[in-house]
Amino acid sequence: MAIYHLSMKPIARSGGRSAVASAAYRAAERLTNERDGLTHDFSNRNGVEHAEIVLPARSSAYWAMKRSALWNAAERAEKRSDARIAREFEIALPHELTPDQRLVLTRAFALHLANRYGAAVDFAIHRPGEGSDIR
Repeated sequence: MAIYHLSMKPIARSGGRSAVASAAYRAAERLTNERDGLTHDFSNRNGVEHAEIVLPARSSAYWAMKRSALWNAAERAEKRSDARIAREFEIALPHELTPDQRLVLTRAFALHLANRYGAAVDFAIHRPGEGSDIR
């Protein structure tokens, strides 16, 4: 039987966090934050099974399908030093699901969030880490 887990955390400048760095880490990519010039390279990180960006229905913001453009735009949009730039949702998916079922479920949840809040959603599905529960 699956055990429920969901946590939501803000990505805020006041905590020294960057939406660009967080997105690079979650998707295991190399992204440069145009605001401070730092390059965050997590391209050697293992365990990311799938990463994708979804947009709200009838959105014409196709530029946001590129991770670097999306998160740098989010960083530019917020001017305050204590701004909340993004929100991170961590969800434990039931181990009974196949990889395809996990992708369908995650994509459906991401589309629900995108349509409800009118915002792009960047998601990544990760395998369990070494030495953890294999489920």
